[in-house]
Amino acid sequence: MTKLISNELHPAAANGLLDRRAFVRGGAALAAAMSGYTLTRSVQAEPLEDAEWMRTIGPDVPGYGRPSPMEAHVEGTLVRRSWGGVGNRRTPHHLLNGTLTPSGLHFFIGHSGLPNIDPAEHKLLIHGLVRQPLVFTLESLARYPMQTRMGYVECGGNSAPLFSPEPIQDTVQALHGLASCSEWTGVMLSTLLEEAGIDPKAKWMIAEGAESIAHTRSVPVYKGLDDAMIALYQNGERIRPEQGYPMRLFLPGWEGNMNVKWLRRIELTESPGMTAAEIRSYADLLPNNDIMLFNFMNGVKSYITHPSPGYAMNGPGFYEISGIAYSGRGPIEKVRVSADGGRTWADAALQEPVLSKAFTRFRIPWQWDGGPAVLQSRAWDAAGHVQPERAEILAWRGQNPDVPRVTAFPSHHYNGPTSWAVSADGGVSHVYV
Repeated sequence: MTKLISNELHPAAANGLLDRRAFVRGGAALAAAMSGYTLTRSVQAEPLEDAEWMRTIGPDVPGYGRPSPMEAHVEGTLVRRSWGGVGNRRTPHHLLNGTLTPSGLHFFIGHSGLPNIDPAEHKLLIHGLVRQPLVFTLESLARYPMQTRMGYVECGGNSAPLFSPEPIQDTVQALHGLASCSEWTGVMLSTLLEEAGIDPKAKWMIAEGAESIAHTRSVPVYKGLDDAMIALYQNGERIRPEQGYPMRLFLPGWEGNMNVKWLRRIELTESPGMTAAEIRSYADLLPNNDIMLFNFMNGVKSYITHPSPGYAMNGPGFYEISGIAYSGRGPIEKVRVSADGGRTWADAALQEPVLSKAFTRFRIPWQWDGGPAVLQSRAWDAAGHVQPERAEILAWRGQNPDVPRVTAFPSHHYNGPTSWAVSADGGVSHVYV
């Protein structure tokens, strides 16, 4: 068996990266070789002792399940605004695995708190350049055919800390925690638009939320007729208040602020609304002095979650490098991983199912020799787009040196690489290479 394992664990790149096929060919014997110790011990040689929790009857099961108290540290980080109230919550990717984000850990961006909406009174109006304006209640929407799909939502400002001139020393949660992936269920917007009857002059939709600031964004009609959804359920249950209860607009692959929460109105128009959000908050001044408006789609992206800062390594040996990849243009086709700062690369295994515009988990075995290493990932999507290098991102979207910085970071949509340096003591830090 040892000979079989050694045949499977051949290097695929420099600095200890191993062939991804070892995952599917090695089985339990591979796990034993990677961990460096026997997986099970003889019961006759060392009987198990009854633990404390086996000596009493446990508490009753609650009506709504909660995580174990031992996992209380797995929570979103809350950032409060200077004038009060939670401004955002970030997903702890370094403490999660798989591709589905638990509803309670889905990231949140808000500007005026959570509206306390009565679902029996809430309505959705579709009007403007349509044959007949329509009003939908939650009950009436429930009578339409529903669809379910896995899909991620990412804030346009996610990963913006990587525009910093020096690498910020923090976790994946702080750097990339404004992206999450859920199962969404609802009514396709195209069904409702076709019922209302679209005027040929209509090229845009103006979507408005029901919170106190009435957040409003313009969306091209073609997206509404493609894969846009009026989402009513998240991960099988009603959408939570911070995700837009009782209904939200879900635009797969497009930046998060366009996925209007607490949706109350969609107006079809000839031109975009040029709302405050789209001409101020989500308009970027580029290095060449151009202003980028209506940058809808999230580019192909990946980052390693394990190991990462806050996830120290316990001595040399075999480890699994794992992370997530996604693209606003479709499914992920390939992810490559480097352990030497991008000099050599190996293909990672993609966890099935690989779905369009959803998180894809990638994994690759790594034999760490205890020396310095720099971990990176790079993704390709099925449409042929590749995750850009950091220098490309900075040249295109970086800070204009002639313009004073008015925000913490100069731009949105950073989708370049993230580099983790592993030191000899097993610590992991953020570096630029």
